[in-house]
Amino acid sequence: MTTTHQKHSADELKAIFEDYLFTKGYEGFPEVLYKPALQIMKMKAKRIRPVLLLTACEAFGGDIKEALDTACAIEIYHNFTLVHDDIIDEADIRRNETTVHKAFGINKAILTGDAMLLHAIHLLNKAPRDKHFALLTAFEKVAAEVIEGEQYDVDFENIPEVSLGEYQNMIRLKTSVLLAAALHMGAILGNASAEDRRNIYNFGEKLGLAFQIKDDYLDTFGDQKTFGKRIGGDILQSKKTYLLCLSLSKADEAQRREIFRVFDEKDEEKKIHGMKAIYEQLNVHKDTFAIMEKFYDEALASLGALSIGRKQSEYLYELAESIYKRSF
Repeated sequence: MTTTHQKHSADELKAIFEDYLFTKGYEGFPEVLYKPALQIMKMKAKRIRPVLLLTACEAFGGDIKEALDTACAIEIYHNFTLVHDDIIDEADIRRNETTVHKAFGINKAILTGDAMLLHAIHLLNKAPRDKHFALLTAFEKVAAEVIEGEQYDVDFENIPEVSLGEYQNMIRLKTSVLLAAALHMGAILGNASAEDRRNIYNFGEKLGLAFQIKDDYLDTFGDQKTFGKRIGGDILQSKKTYLLCLSLSKADEAQRREIFRVFDEKDEEKKIHGMKAIYEQLNVHKDTFAIMEKFYDEALASLGALSIGRKQSEYLYELAESIYKRSF
């Protein structure tokens, strides 16, 4: 393992990545579908997954020049899932921009997503030969898991009650595993040991769980000015969240009846106020905060177990903090 390559901050890696993405990342992509693909890829994004991948690569002494195609593959795959998610959700807007299917039609959006998935595999095939099999194996696993997680999420919309374990597994598959895989693949490109690959994967998985549960928490108990969305949006949509699933697991029969009564409340302010009151009565807000902190601590423990030490992992720690302790 070498440590001769220059280290870059997250902002620097994002800039390097985006320059590569829009100059070389789409070489060979079907021209007839390039504009709709660009529609979503040009939307404002933090590029969390490719930045994690490139940061992990550098932390283990790898050269990000050898990792940029794989980073593009991960980001294009992620955005492929968003194109299809927006069709499933019948969403008109994403990141304050028109969604692909609204701008170009459902048929072209479906085909654009298909082309993005295939292009991600094309980019993976450009990885260094000695790392190709490990990267493709990791990608195949995470791609299947994310699709499984999305189907669970769709199924849960039509199920009155979801257990805490079922919900946690869904967010692990839909959100956490792609963060974990990005870090794992970056570690592969940096020639990390098998043990370090396991630890950095666990770091990403637990960070993803903490991130998603915190998102659930902030949607109900956050500050609207910093969160950037209306507080109580999940309640109004009757979405399955960690807070709701935990409430149903703790509630007695009278409280359960009240939860389902509030679910049917038509007055928006009464619905938000009523559900928040139930959460507070059951101490769900405190329990949710505690579990997201637990997952974050476990993520940092896995990061601390890496053989490269704290100094080499400095930017990974900074990324973990910026991802988890965000208020957006």
